[in-house]
Amino acid sequence: MTDSTRRSFLKHTALGLAAAGVSGRYHTIPGSAFDVEYGNDYDLVMITNFLHHFDLPTCEKLLAKVRAALKSGGRAVILEFVPNEDRVSPPVPAQFSLTMLAGTPGGDAYTFAELQRMLRSTGYSSVENHPLPPTFFNVVIGTK
Repeated sequence: MTDSTRRSFLKHTALGLAAAGVSGRYHTIPGSAFDVEYGNDYDLVMITNFLHHFDLPTCEKLLAKVRAALKSGGRAVILEFVPNEDRVSPPVPAQFSLTMLAGTPGGDAYTFAELQRMLRSTGYSSVENHPLPPTFFNVVIGTK
């Protein structure tokens, strides 16, 4: 992602959060999620439509970095397409797996069991899955 794209994304995120009335309750950190320093003592870190671009070891590296930035009881909130364990349903998340196979070096639409293993292996104490009907997204929450 270019610096210009990152700035545009952060600008539009700020506009959306302002419209939702939560401008004073968050902050962003410009730069690569793998390179910037996060700081620490966060209540919550949102990871939205991001993990599917990367292979399992890279996702685990990022989740460990996020966990280190959370306060005790803090949460990593992950928004993703999450296919069922059969990996062929529901249709949209299953098709998205093919998009990631063709369009990334190692990405995938991960099942809940895979996300749960990633979070557990990086030290999260609990993991919850919350489907968001009528969308095709799930929110997976890992608690430190």
